[in-house]
Amino acid sequence: MKYLFNLFLLFFAAISCQGQKLKLVLNLTKGNTYNMVTTTKSAITQTINGQVNHIDVTVTGTTAFKVLSADDSLYYMEVTYKFLTMKMQLPEGPVSFDSEKRDPADLMSSMLGALIDKPFTATFTRSGKIRSVNNVERMISSVLDGFQEIQGVQKEELKAKFIQSFGSNAIKGSIEMSTAVFPETPVARNDKWTINTTLQSTMKANVAMVYQLTDATTASYIIHGEGSITTIPAPPDAQMKYNMKGTMTSDVKADRVTGWITESKIKQSIGGTVAIKDNPDAPGGATFPMSMVSETVITDR
Repeated sequence: MKYLFNLFLLFFAAISCQGQKLKLVLNLTKGNTYNMVTTTKSAITQTINGQVNHIDVTVTGTTAFKVLSADDSLYYMEVTYKFLTMKMQLPEGPVSFDSEKRDPADLMSSMLGALIDKPFTATFTRSGKIRSVNNVERMISSVLDGFQEIQGVQKEELKAKFIQSFGSNAIKGSIEMSTAVFPETPVARNDKWTINTTLQSTMKANVAMVYQLTDATTASYIIHGEGSITTIPAPPDAQMKYNMKGTMTSDVKADRVTGWITESKIKQSIGGTVAIKDNPDAPGGATFPMSMVSETVITDR
């Protein structure tokens, strides 16, 4: 009888734990620095004039987030890049850029190096969404001003490309892909919730994800997400227009005390067409199919 009673208590406790509502939030400490080490590998396939081109791209970076101050709902962060690399395998051959490379003849590596430890600010909500990103465009302008060999039209074109990849909108979208995974209300194990984010870089897209709390250990929250990616129509005068859609999955491990992402794996698969406006390099314009498969791995160290 005593054994059955203990078994009943154990079973009841398991049910209670299963249904317990948990508040998944960031719980960061003022003055502390939290890191995000990211590696993204992408395989791109384009078919142009009947010729199939394969492009492999690997981007690696370390970003540090220092908590300057906090209130009941927001964290005010100083953000700095610590390391940036890009490797591309193009049809013409390999190309690579590295922020730690010290070669004045390698302009792109030098420019990546100039971005290192240049601070900008970001405001996070406790659910991991980014309310604002500030001073990035000013930082990029300051970096480019340090390269006297770049002037005039070339400087403006490079500035536009850097803002496209490292500007406030691009940063907001890329960081939220990994941090904006928490629900606004408490959830129990196996509960689901929906998060919508917007990517704003070279290709603008809406991302709709359904996340689920699959486990909650003493050390971590385990979250799985599945959803869709759909490109946002570009304005009529855009040089390039993307018409693409696909899927995304995400597996996240967040520290139970701080809420910071300790491990994350994001997979994307999209396909569709790209339209290029008439220009000297593509007289009359062009439209061609393109597909991209990518995997992003994020850790906190």
